Amino acid sequence: MRFRPFFLTTAAVALLLGTGISVAQIEGGDRGVAPVDSSSDYEVSGVSVDVSGKDADSARYGGWRLAQRKAWVQLSQRLGAGGGLIGDGALDSLVSGIVVENEQIGPNRYIARLGVLFDRGKAGAALGVSNNVSRSAPMVVIPVMWTGGAATVFEQRTAWQEAWARYRTGNSSVDYIRPVGTGPDPLLLNYGQTQRPGRGWWRTVLGEYGGSDVLMPTVRLYRQWPGGPVVGVFQARGGPDNTLFGQVALRVGSAAGVPQLLDAGVKRLDDLYQAALRGGLLRGDPGLSYVAPAAVETDIVTPDDSLPVESVAAGTTIAVQFDSPGAAAVNSTEAAMRAVPGVGSAATSSLALGGVSVMTVTYGGTPDAFRAALQSRGWQVFGSGTTIRIRRAPQLAPPDVVGDNAIVG
Repeated sequence: MRFRPFFLTTAAVALLLGTGISVAQIEGGDRGVAPVDSSSDYEVSGVSVDVSGKDADSARYGGWRLAQRKAWVQLSQRLGAGGGLIGDGALDSLVSGIVVENEQIGPNRYIARLGVLFDRGKAGAALGVSNNVSRSAPMVVIPVMWTGGAATVFEQRTAWQEAWARYRTGNSSVDYIRPVGTGPDPLLLNYGQTQRPGRGWWRTVLGEYGGSDVLMPTVRLYRQWPGGPVVGVFQARGGPDNTLFGQVALRVGSAAGVPQLLDAGVKRLDDLYQAALRGGLLRGDPGLSYVAPAAVETDIVTPDDSLPVESVAAGTTIAVQFDSPGAAAVNSTEAAMRAVPGVGSAATSSLALGGVSVMTVTYGGTPDAFRAALQSRGWQVFGSGTTIRIRRAPQLAPPDVVGDNAIVG
């Protein structure tokens, strides 16, 4: 069987190669690390205990009890509540988890370094402190790891991605969105994308993840010799222009300590991002805001050739995410949305009591106009386009009014 020569060889080969590369990047491979915890629990880490007991289980149980008490004292002092102790029964209802950082278990002795997680709502109520946390706009995280002269993001599972998945972001003022790394993530979020400043494509990519901006935490590992010391240079980068907010270098004595090195690097970069947020450096890029399409004016002429009738723009459907701790909060938020001028309807389409619900709002205008209307009524608005996230702005107490003690007459 003879084959005729191909005259469209270049286009055909390019198409086949492009398809093969795309399939190879999506299918197969060991990738995908889901975040361990994205809750807003209070965390107290590095609590050391050394407890003896009649057996190993008793010593371990006693160590966890002691860790809860020590962590509660540290948490109350950190939040300015005095550092008083409460009963073990009350502590059991406040603790949401114990994190084992390092432990040594003997026949009748338990030595460990533990972390304790406290439920934010219950612990805040017990300490009499406010649980309101002012956070940034949602930021999509693209962890870039340089090792062996090559940059890796989500093409395969990396220790840097695992470190970001382990990190508990609840206490951070930066609202991180951590992609899992499966599906189209290796195609949309790769190192090449971090080097492209084009805002138009960035808006499309971030819209897929519900983010308003992007962060690129980067690490470069330098191994002194096989199995020897490892130096990690961590850089806090972000934005479409890959702006450098700060960097730090850390070192461990052997390759076995690389996971601890990366965990410490994540914590240091989070501190740098929070400092940039407080300093006004980490702020939304205007080029990433939603751009409404140009309006097209159309004159509608009646059959009897009378004067043209002005066209009326159809309502815009906007998905509004809001906190819904209870039914009362849902009803009040719906009422507040209906009170905004231009809103035709507002109804909760996805209810999650105690979490974040979604409301569908029909607005007779552009999404930017709706955002401005909400901000003028005291709402904090995050996101862009037809999917936004709203929170009530914290209310500041009015200043004390000094009485007029002047004598008249």
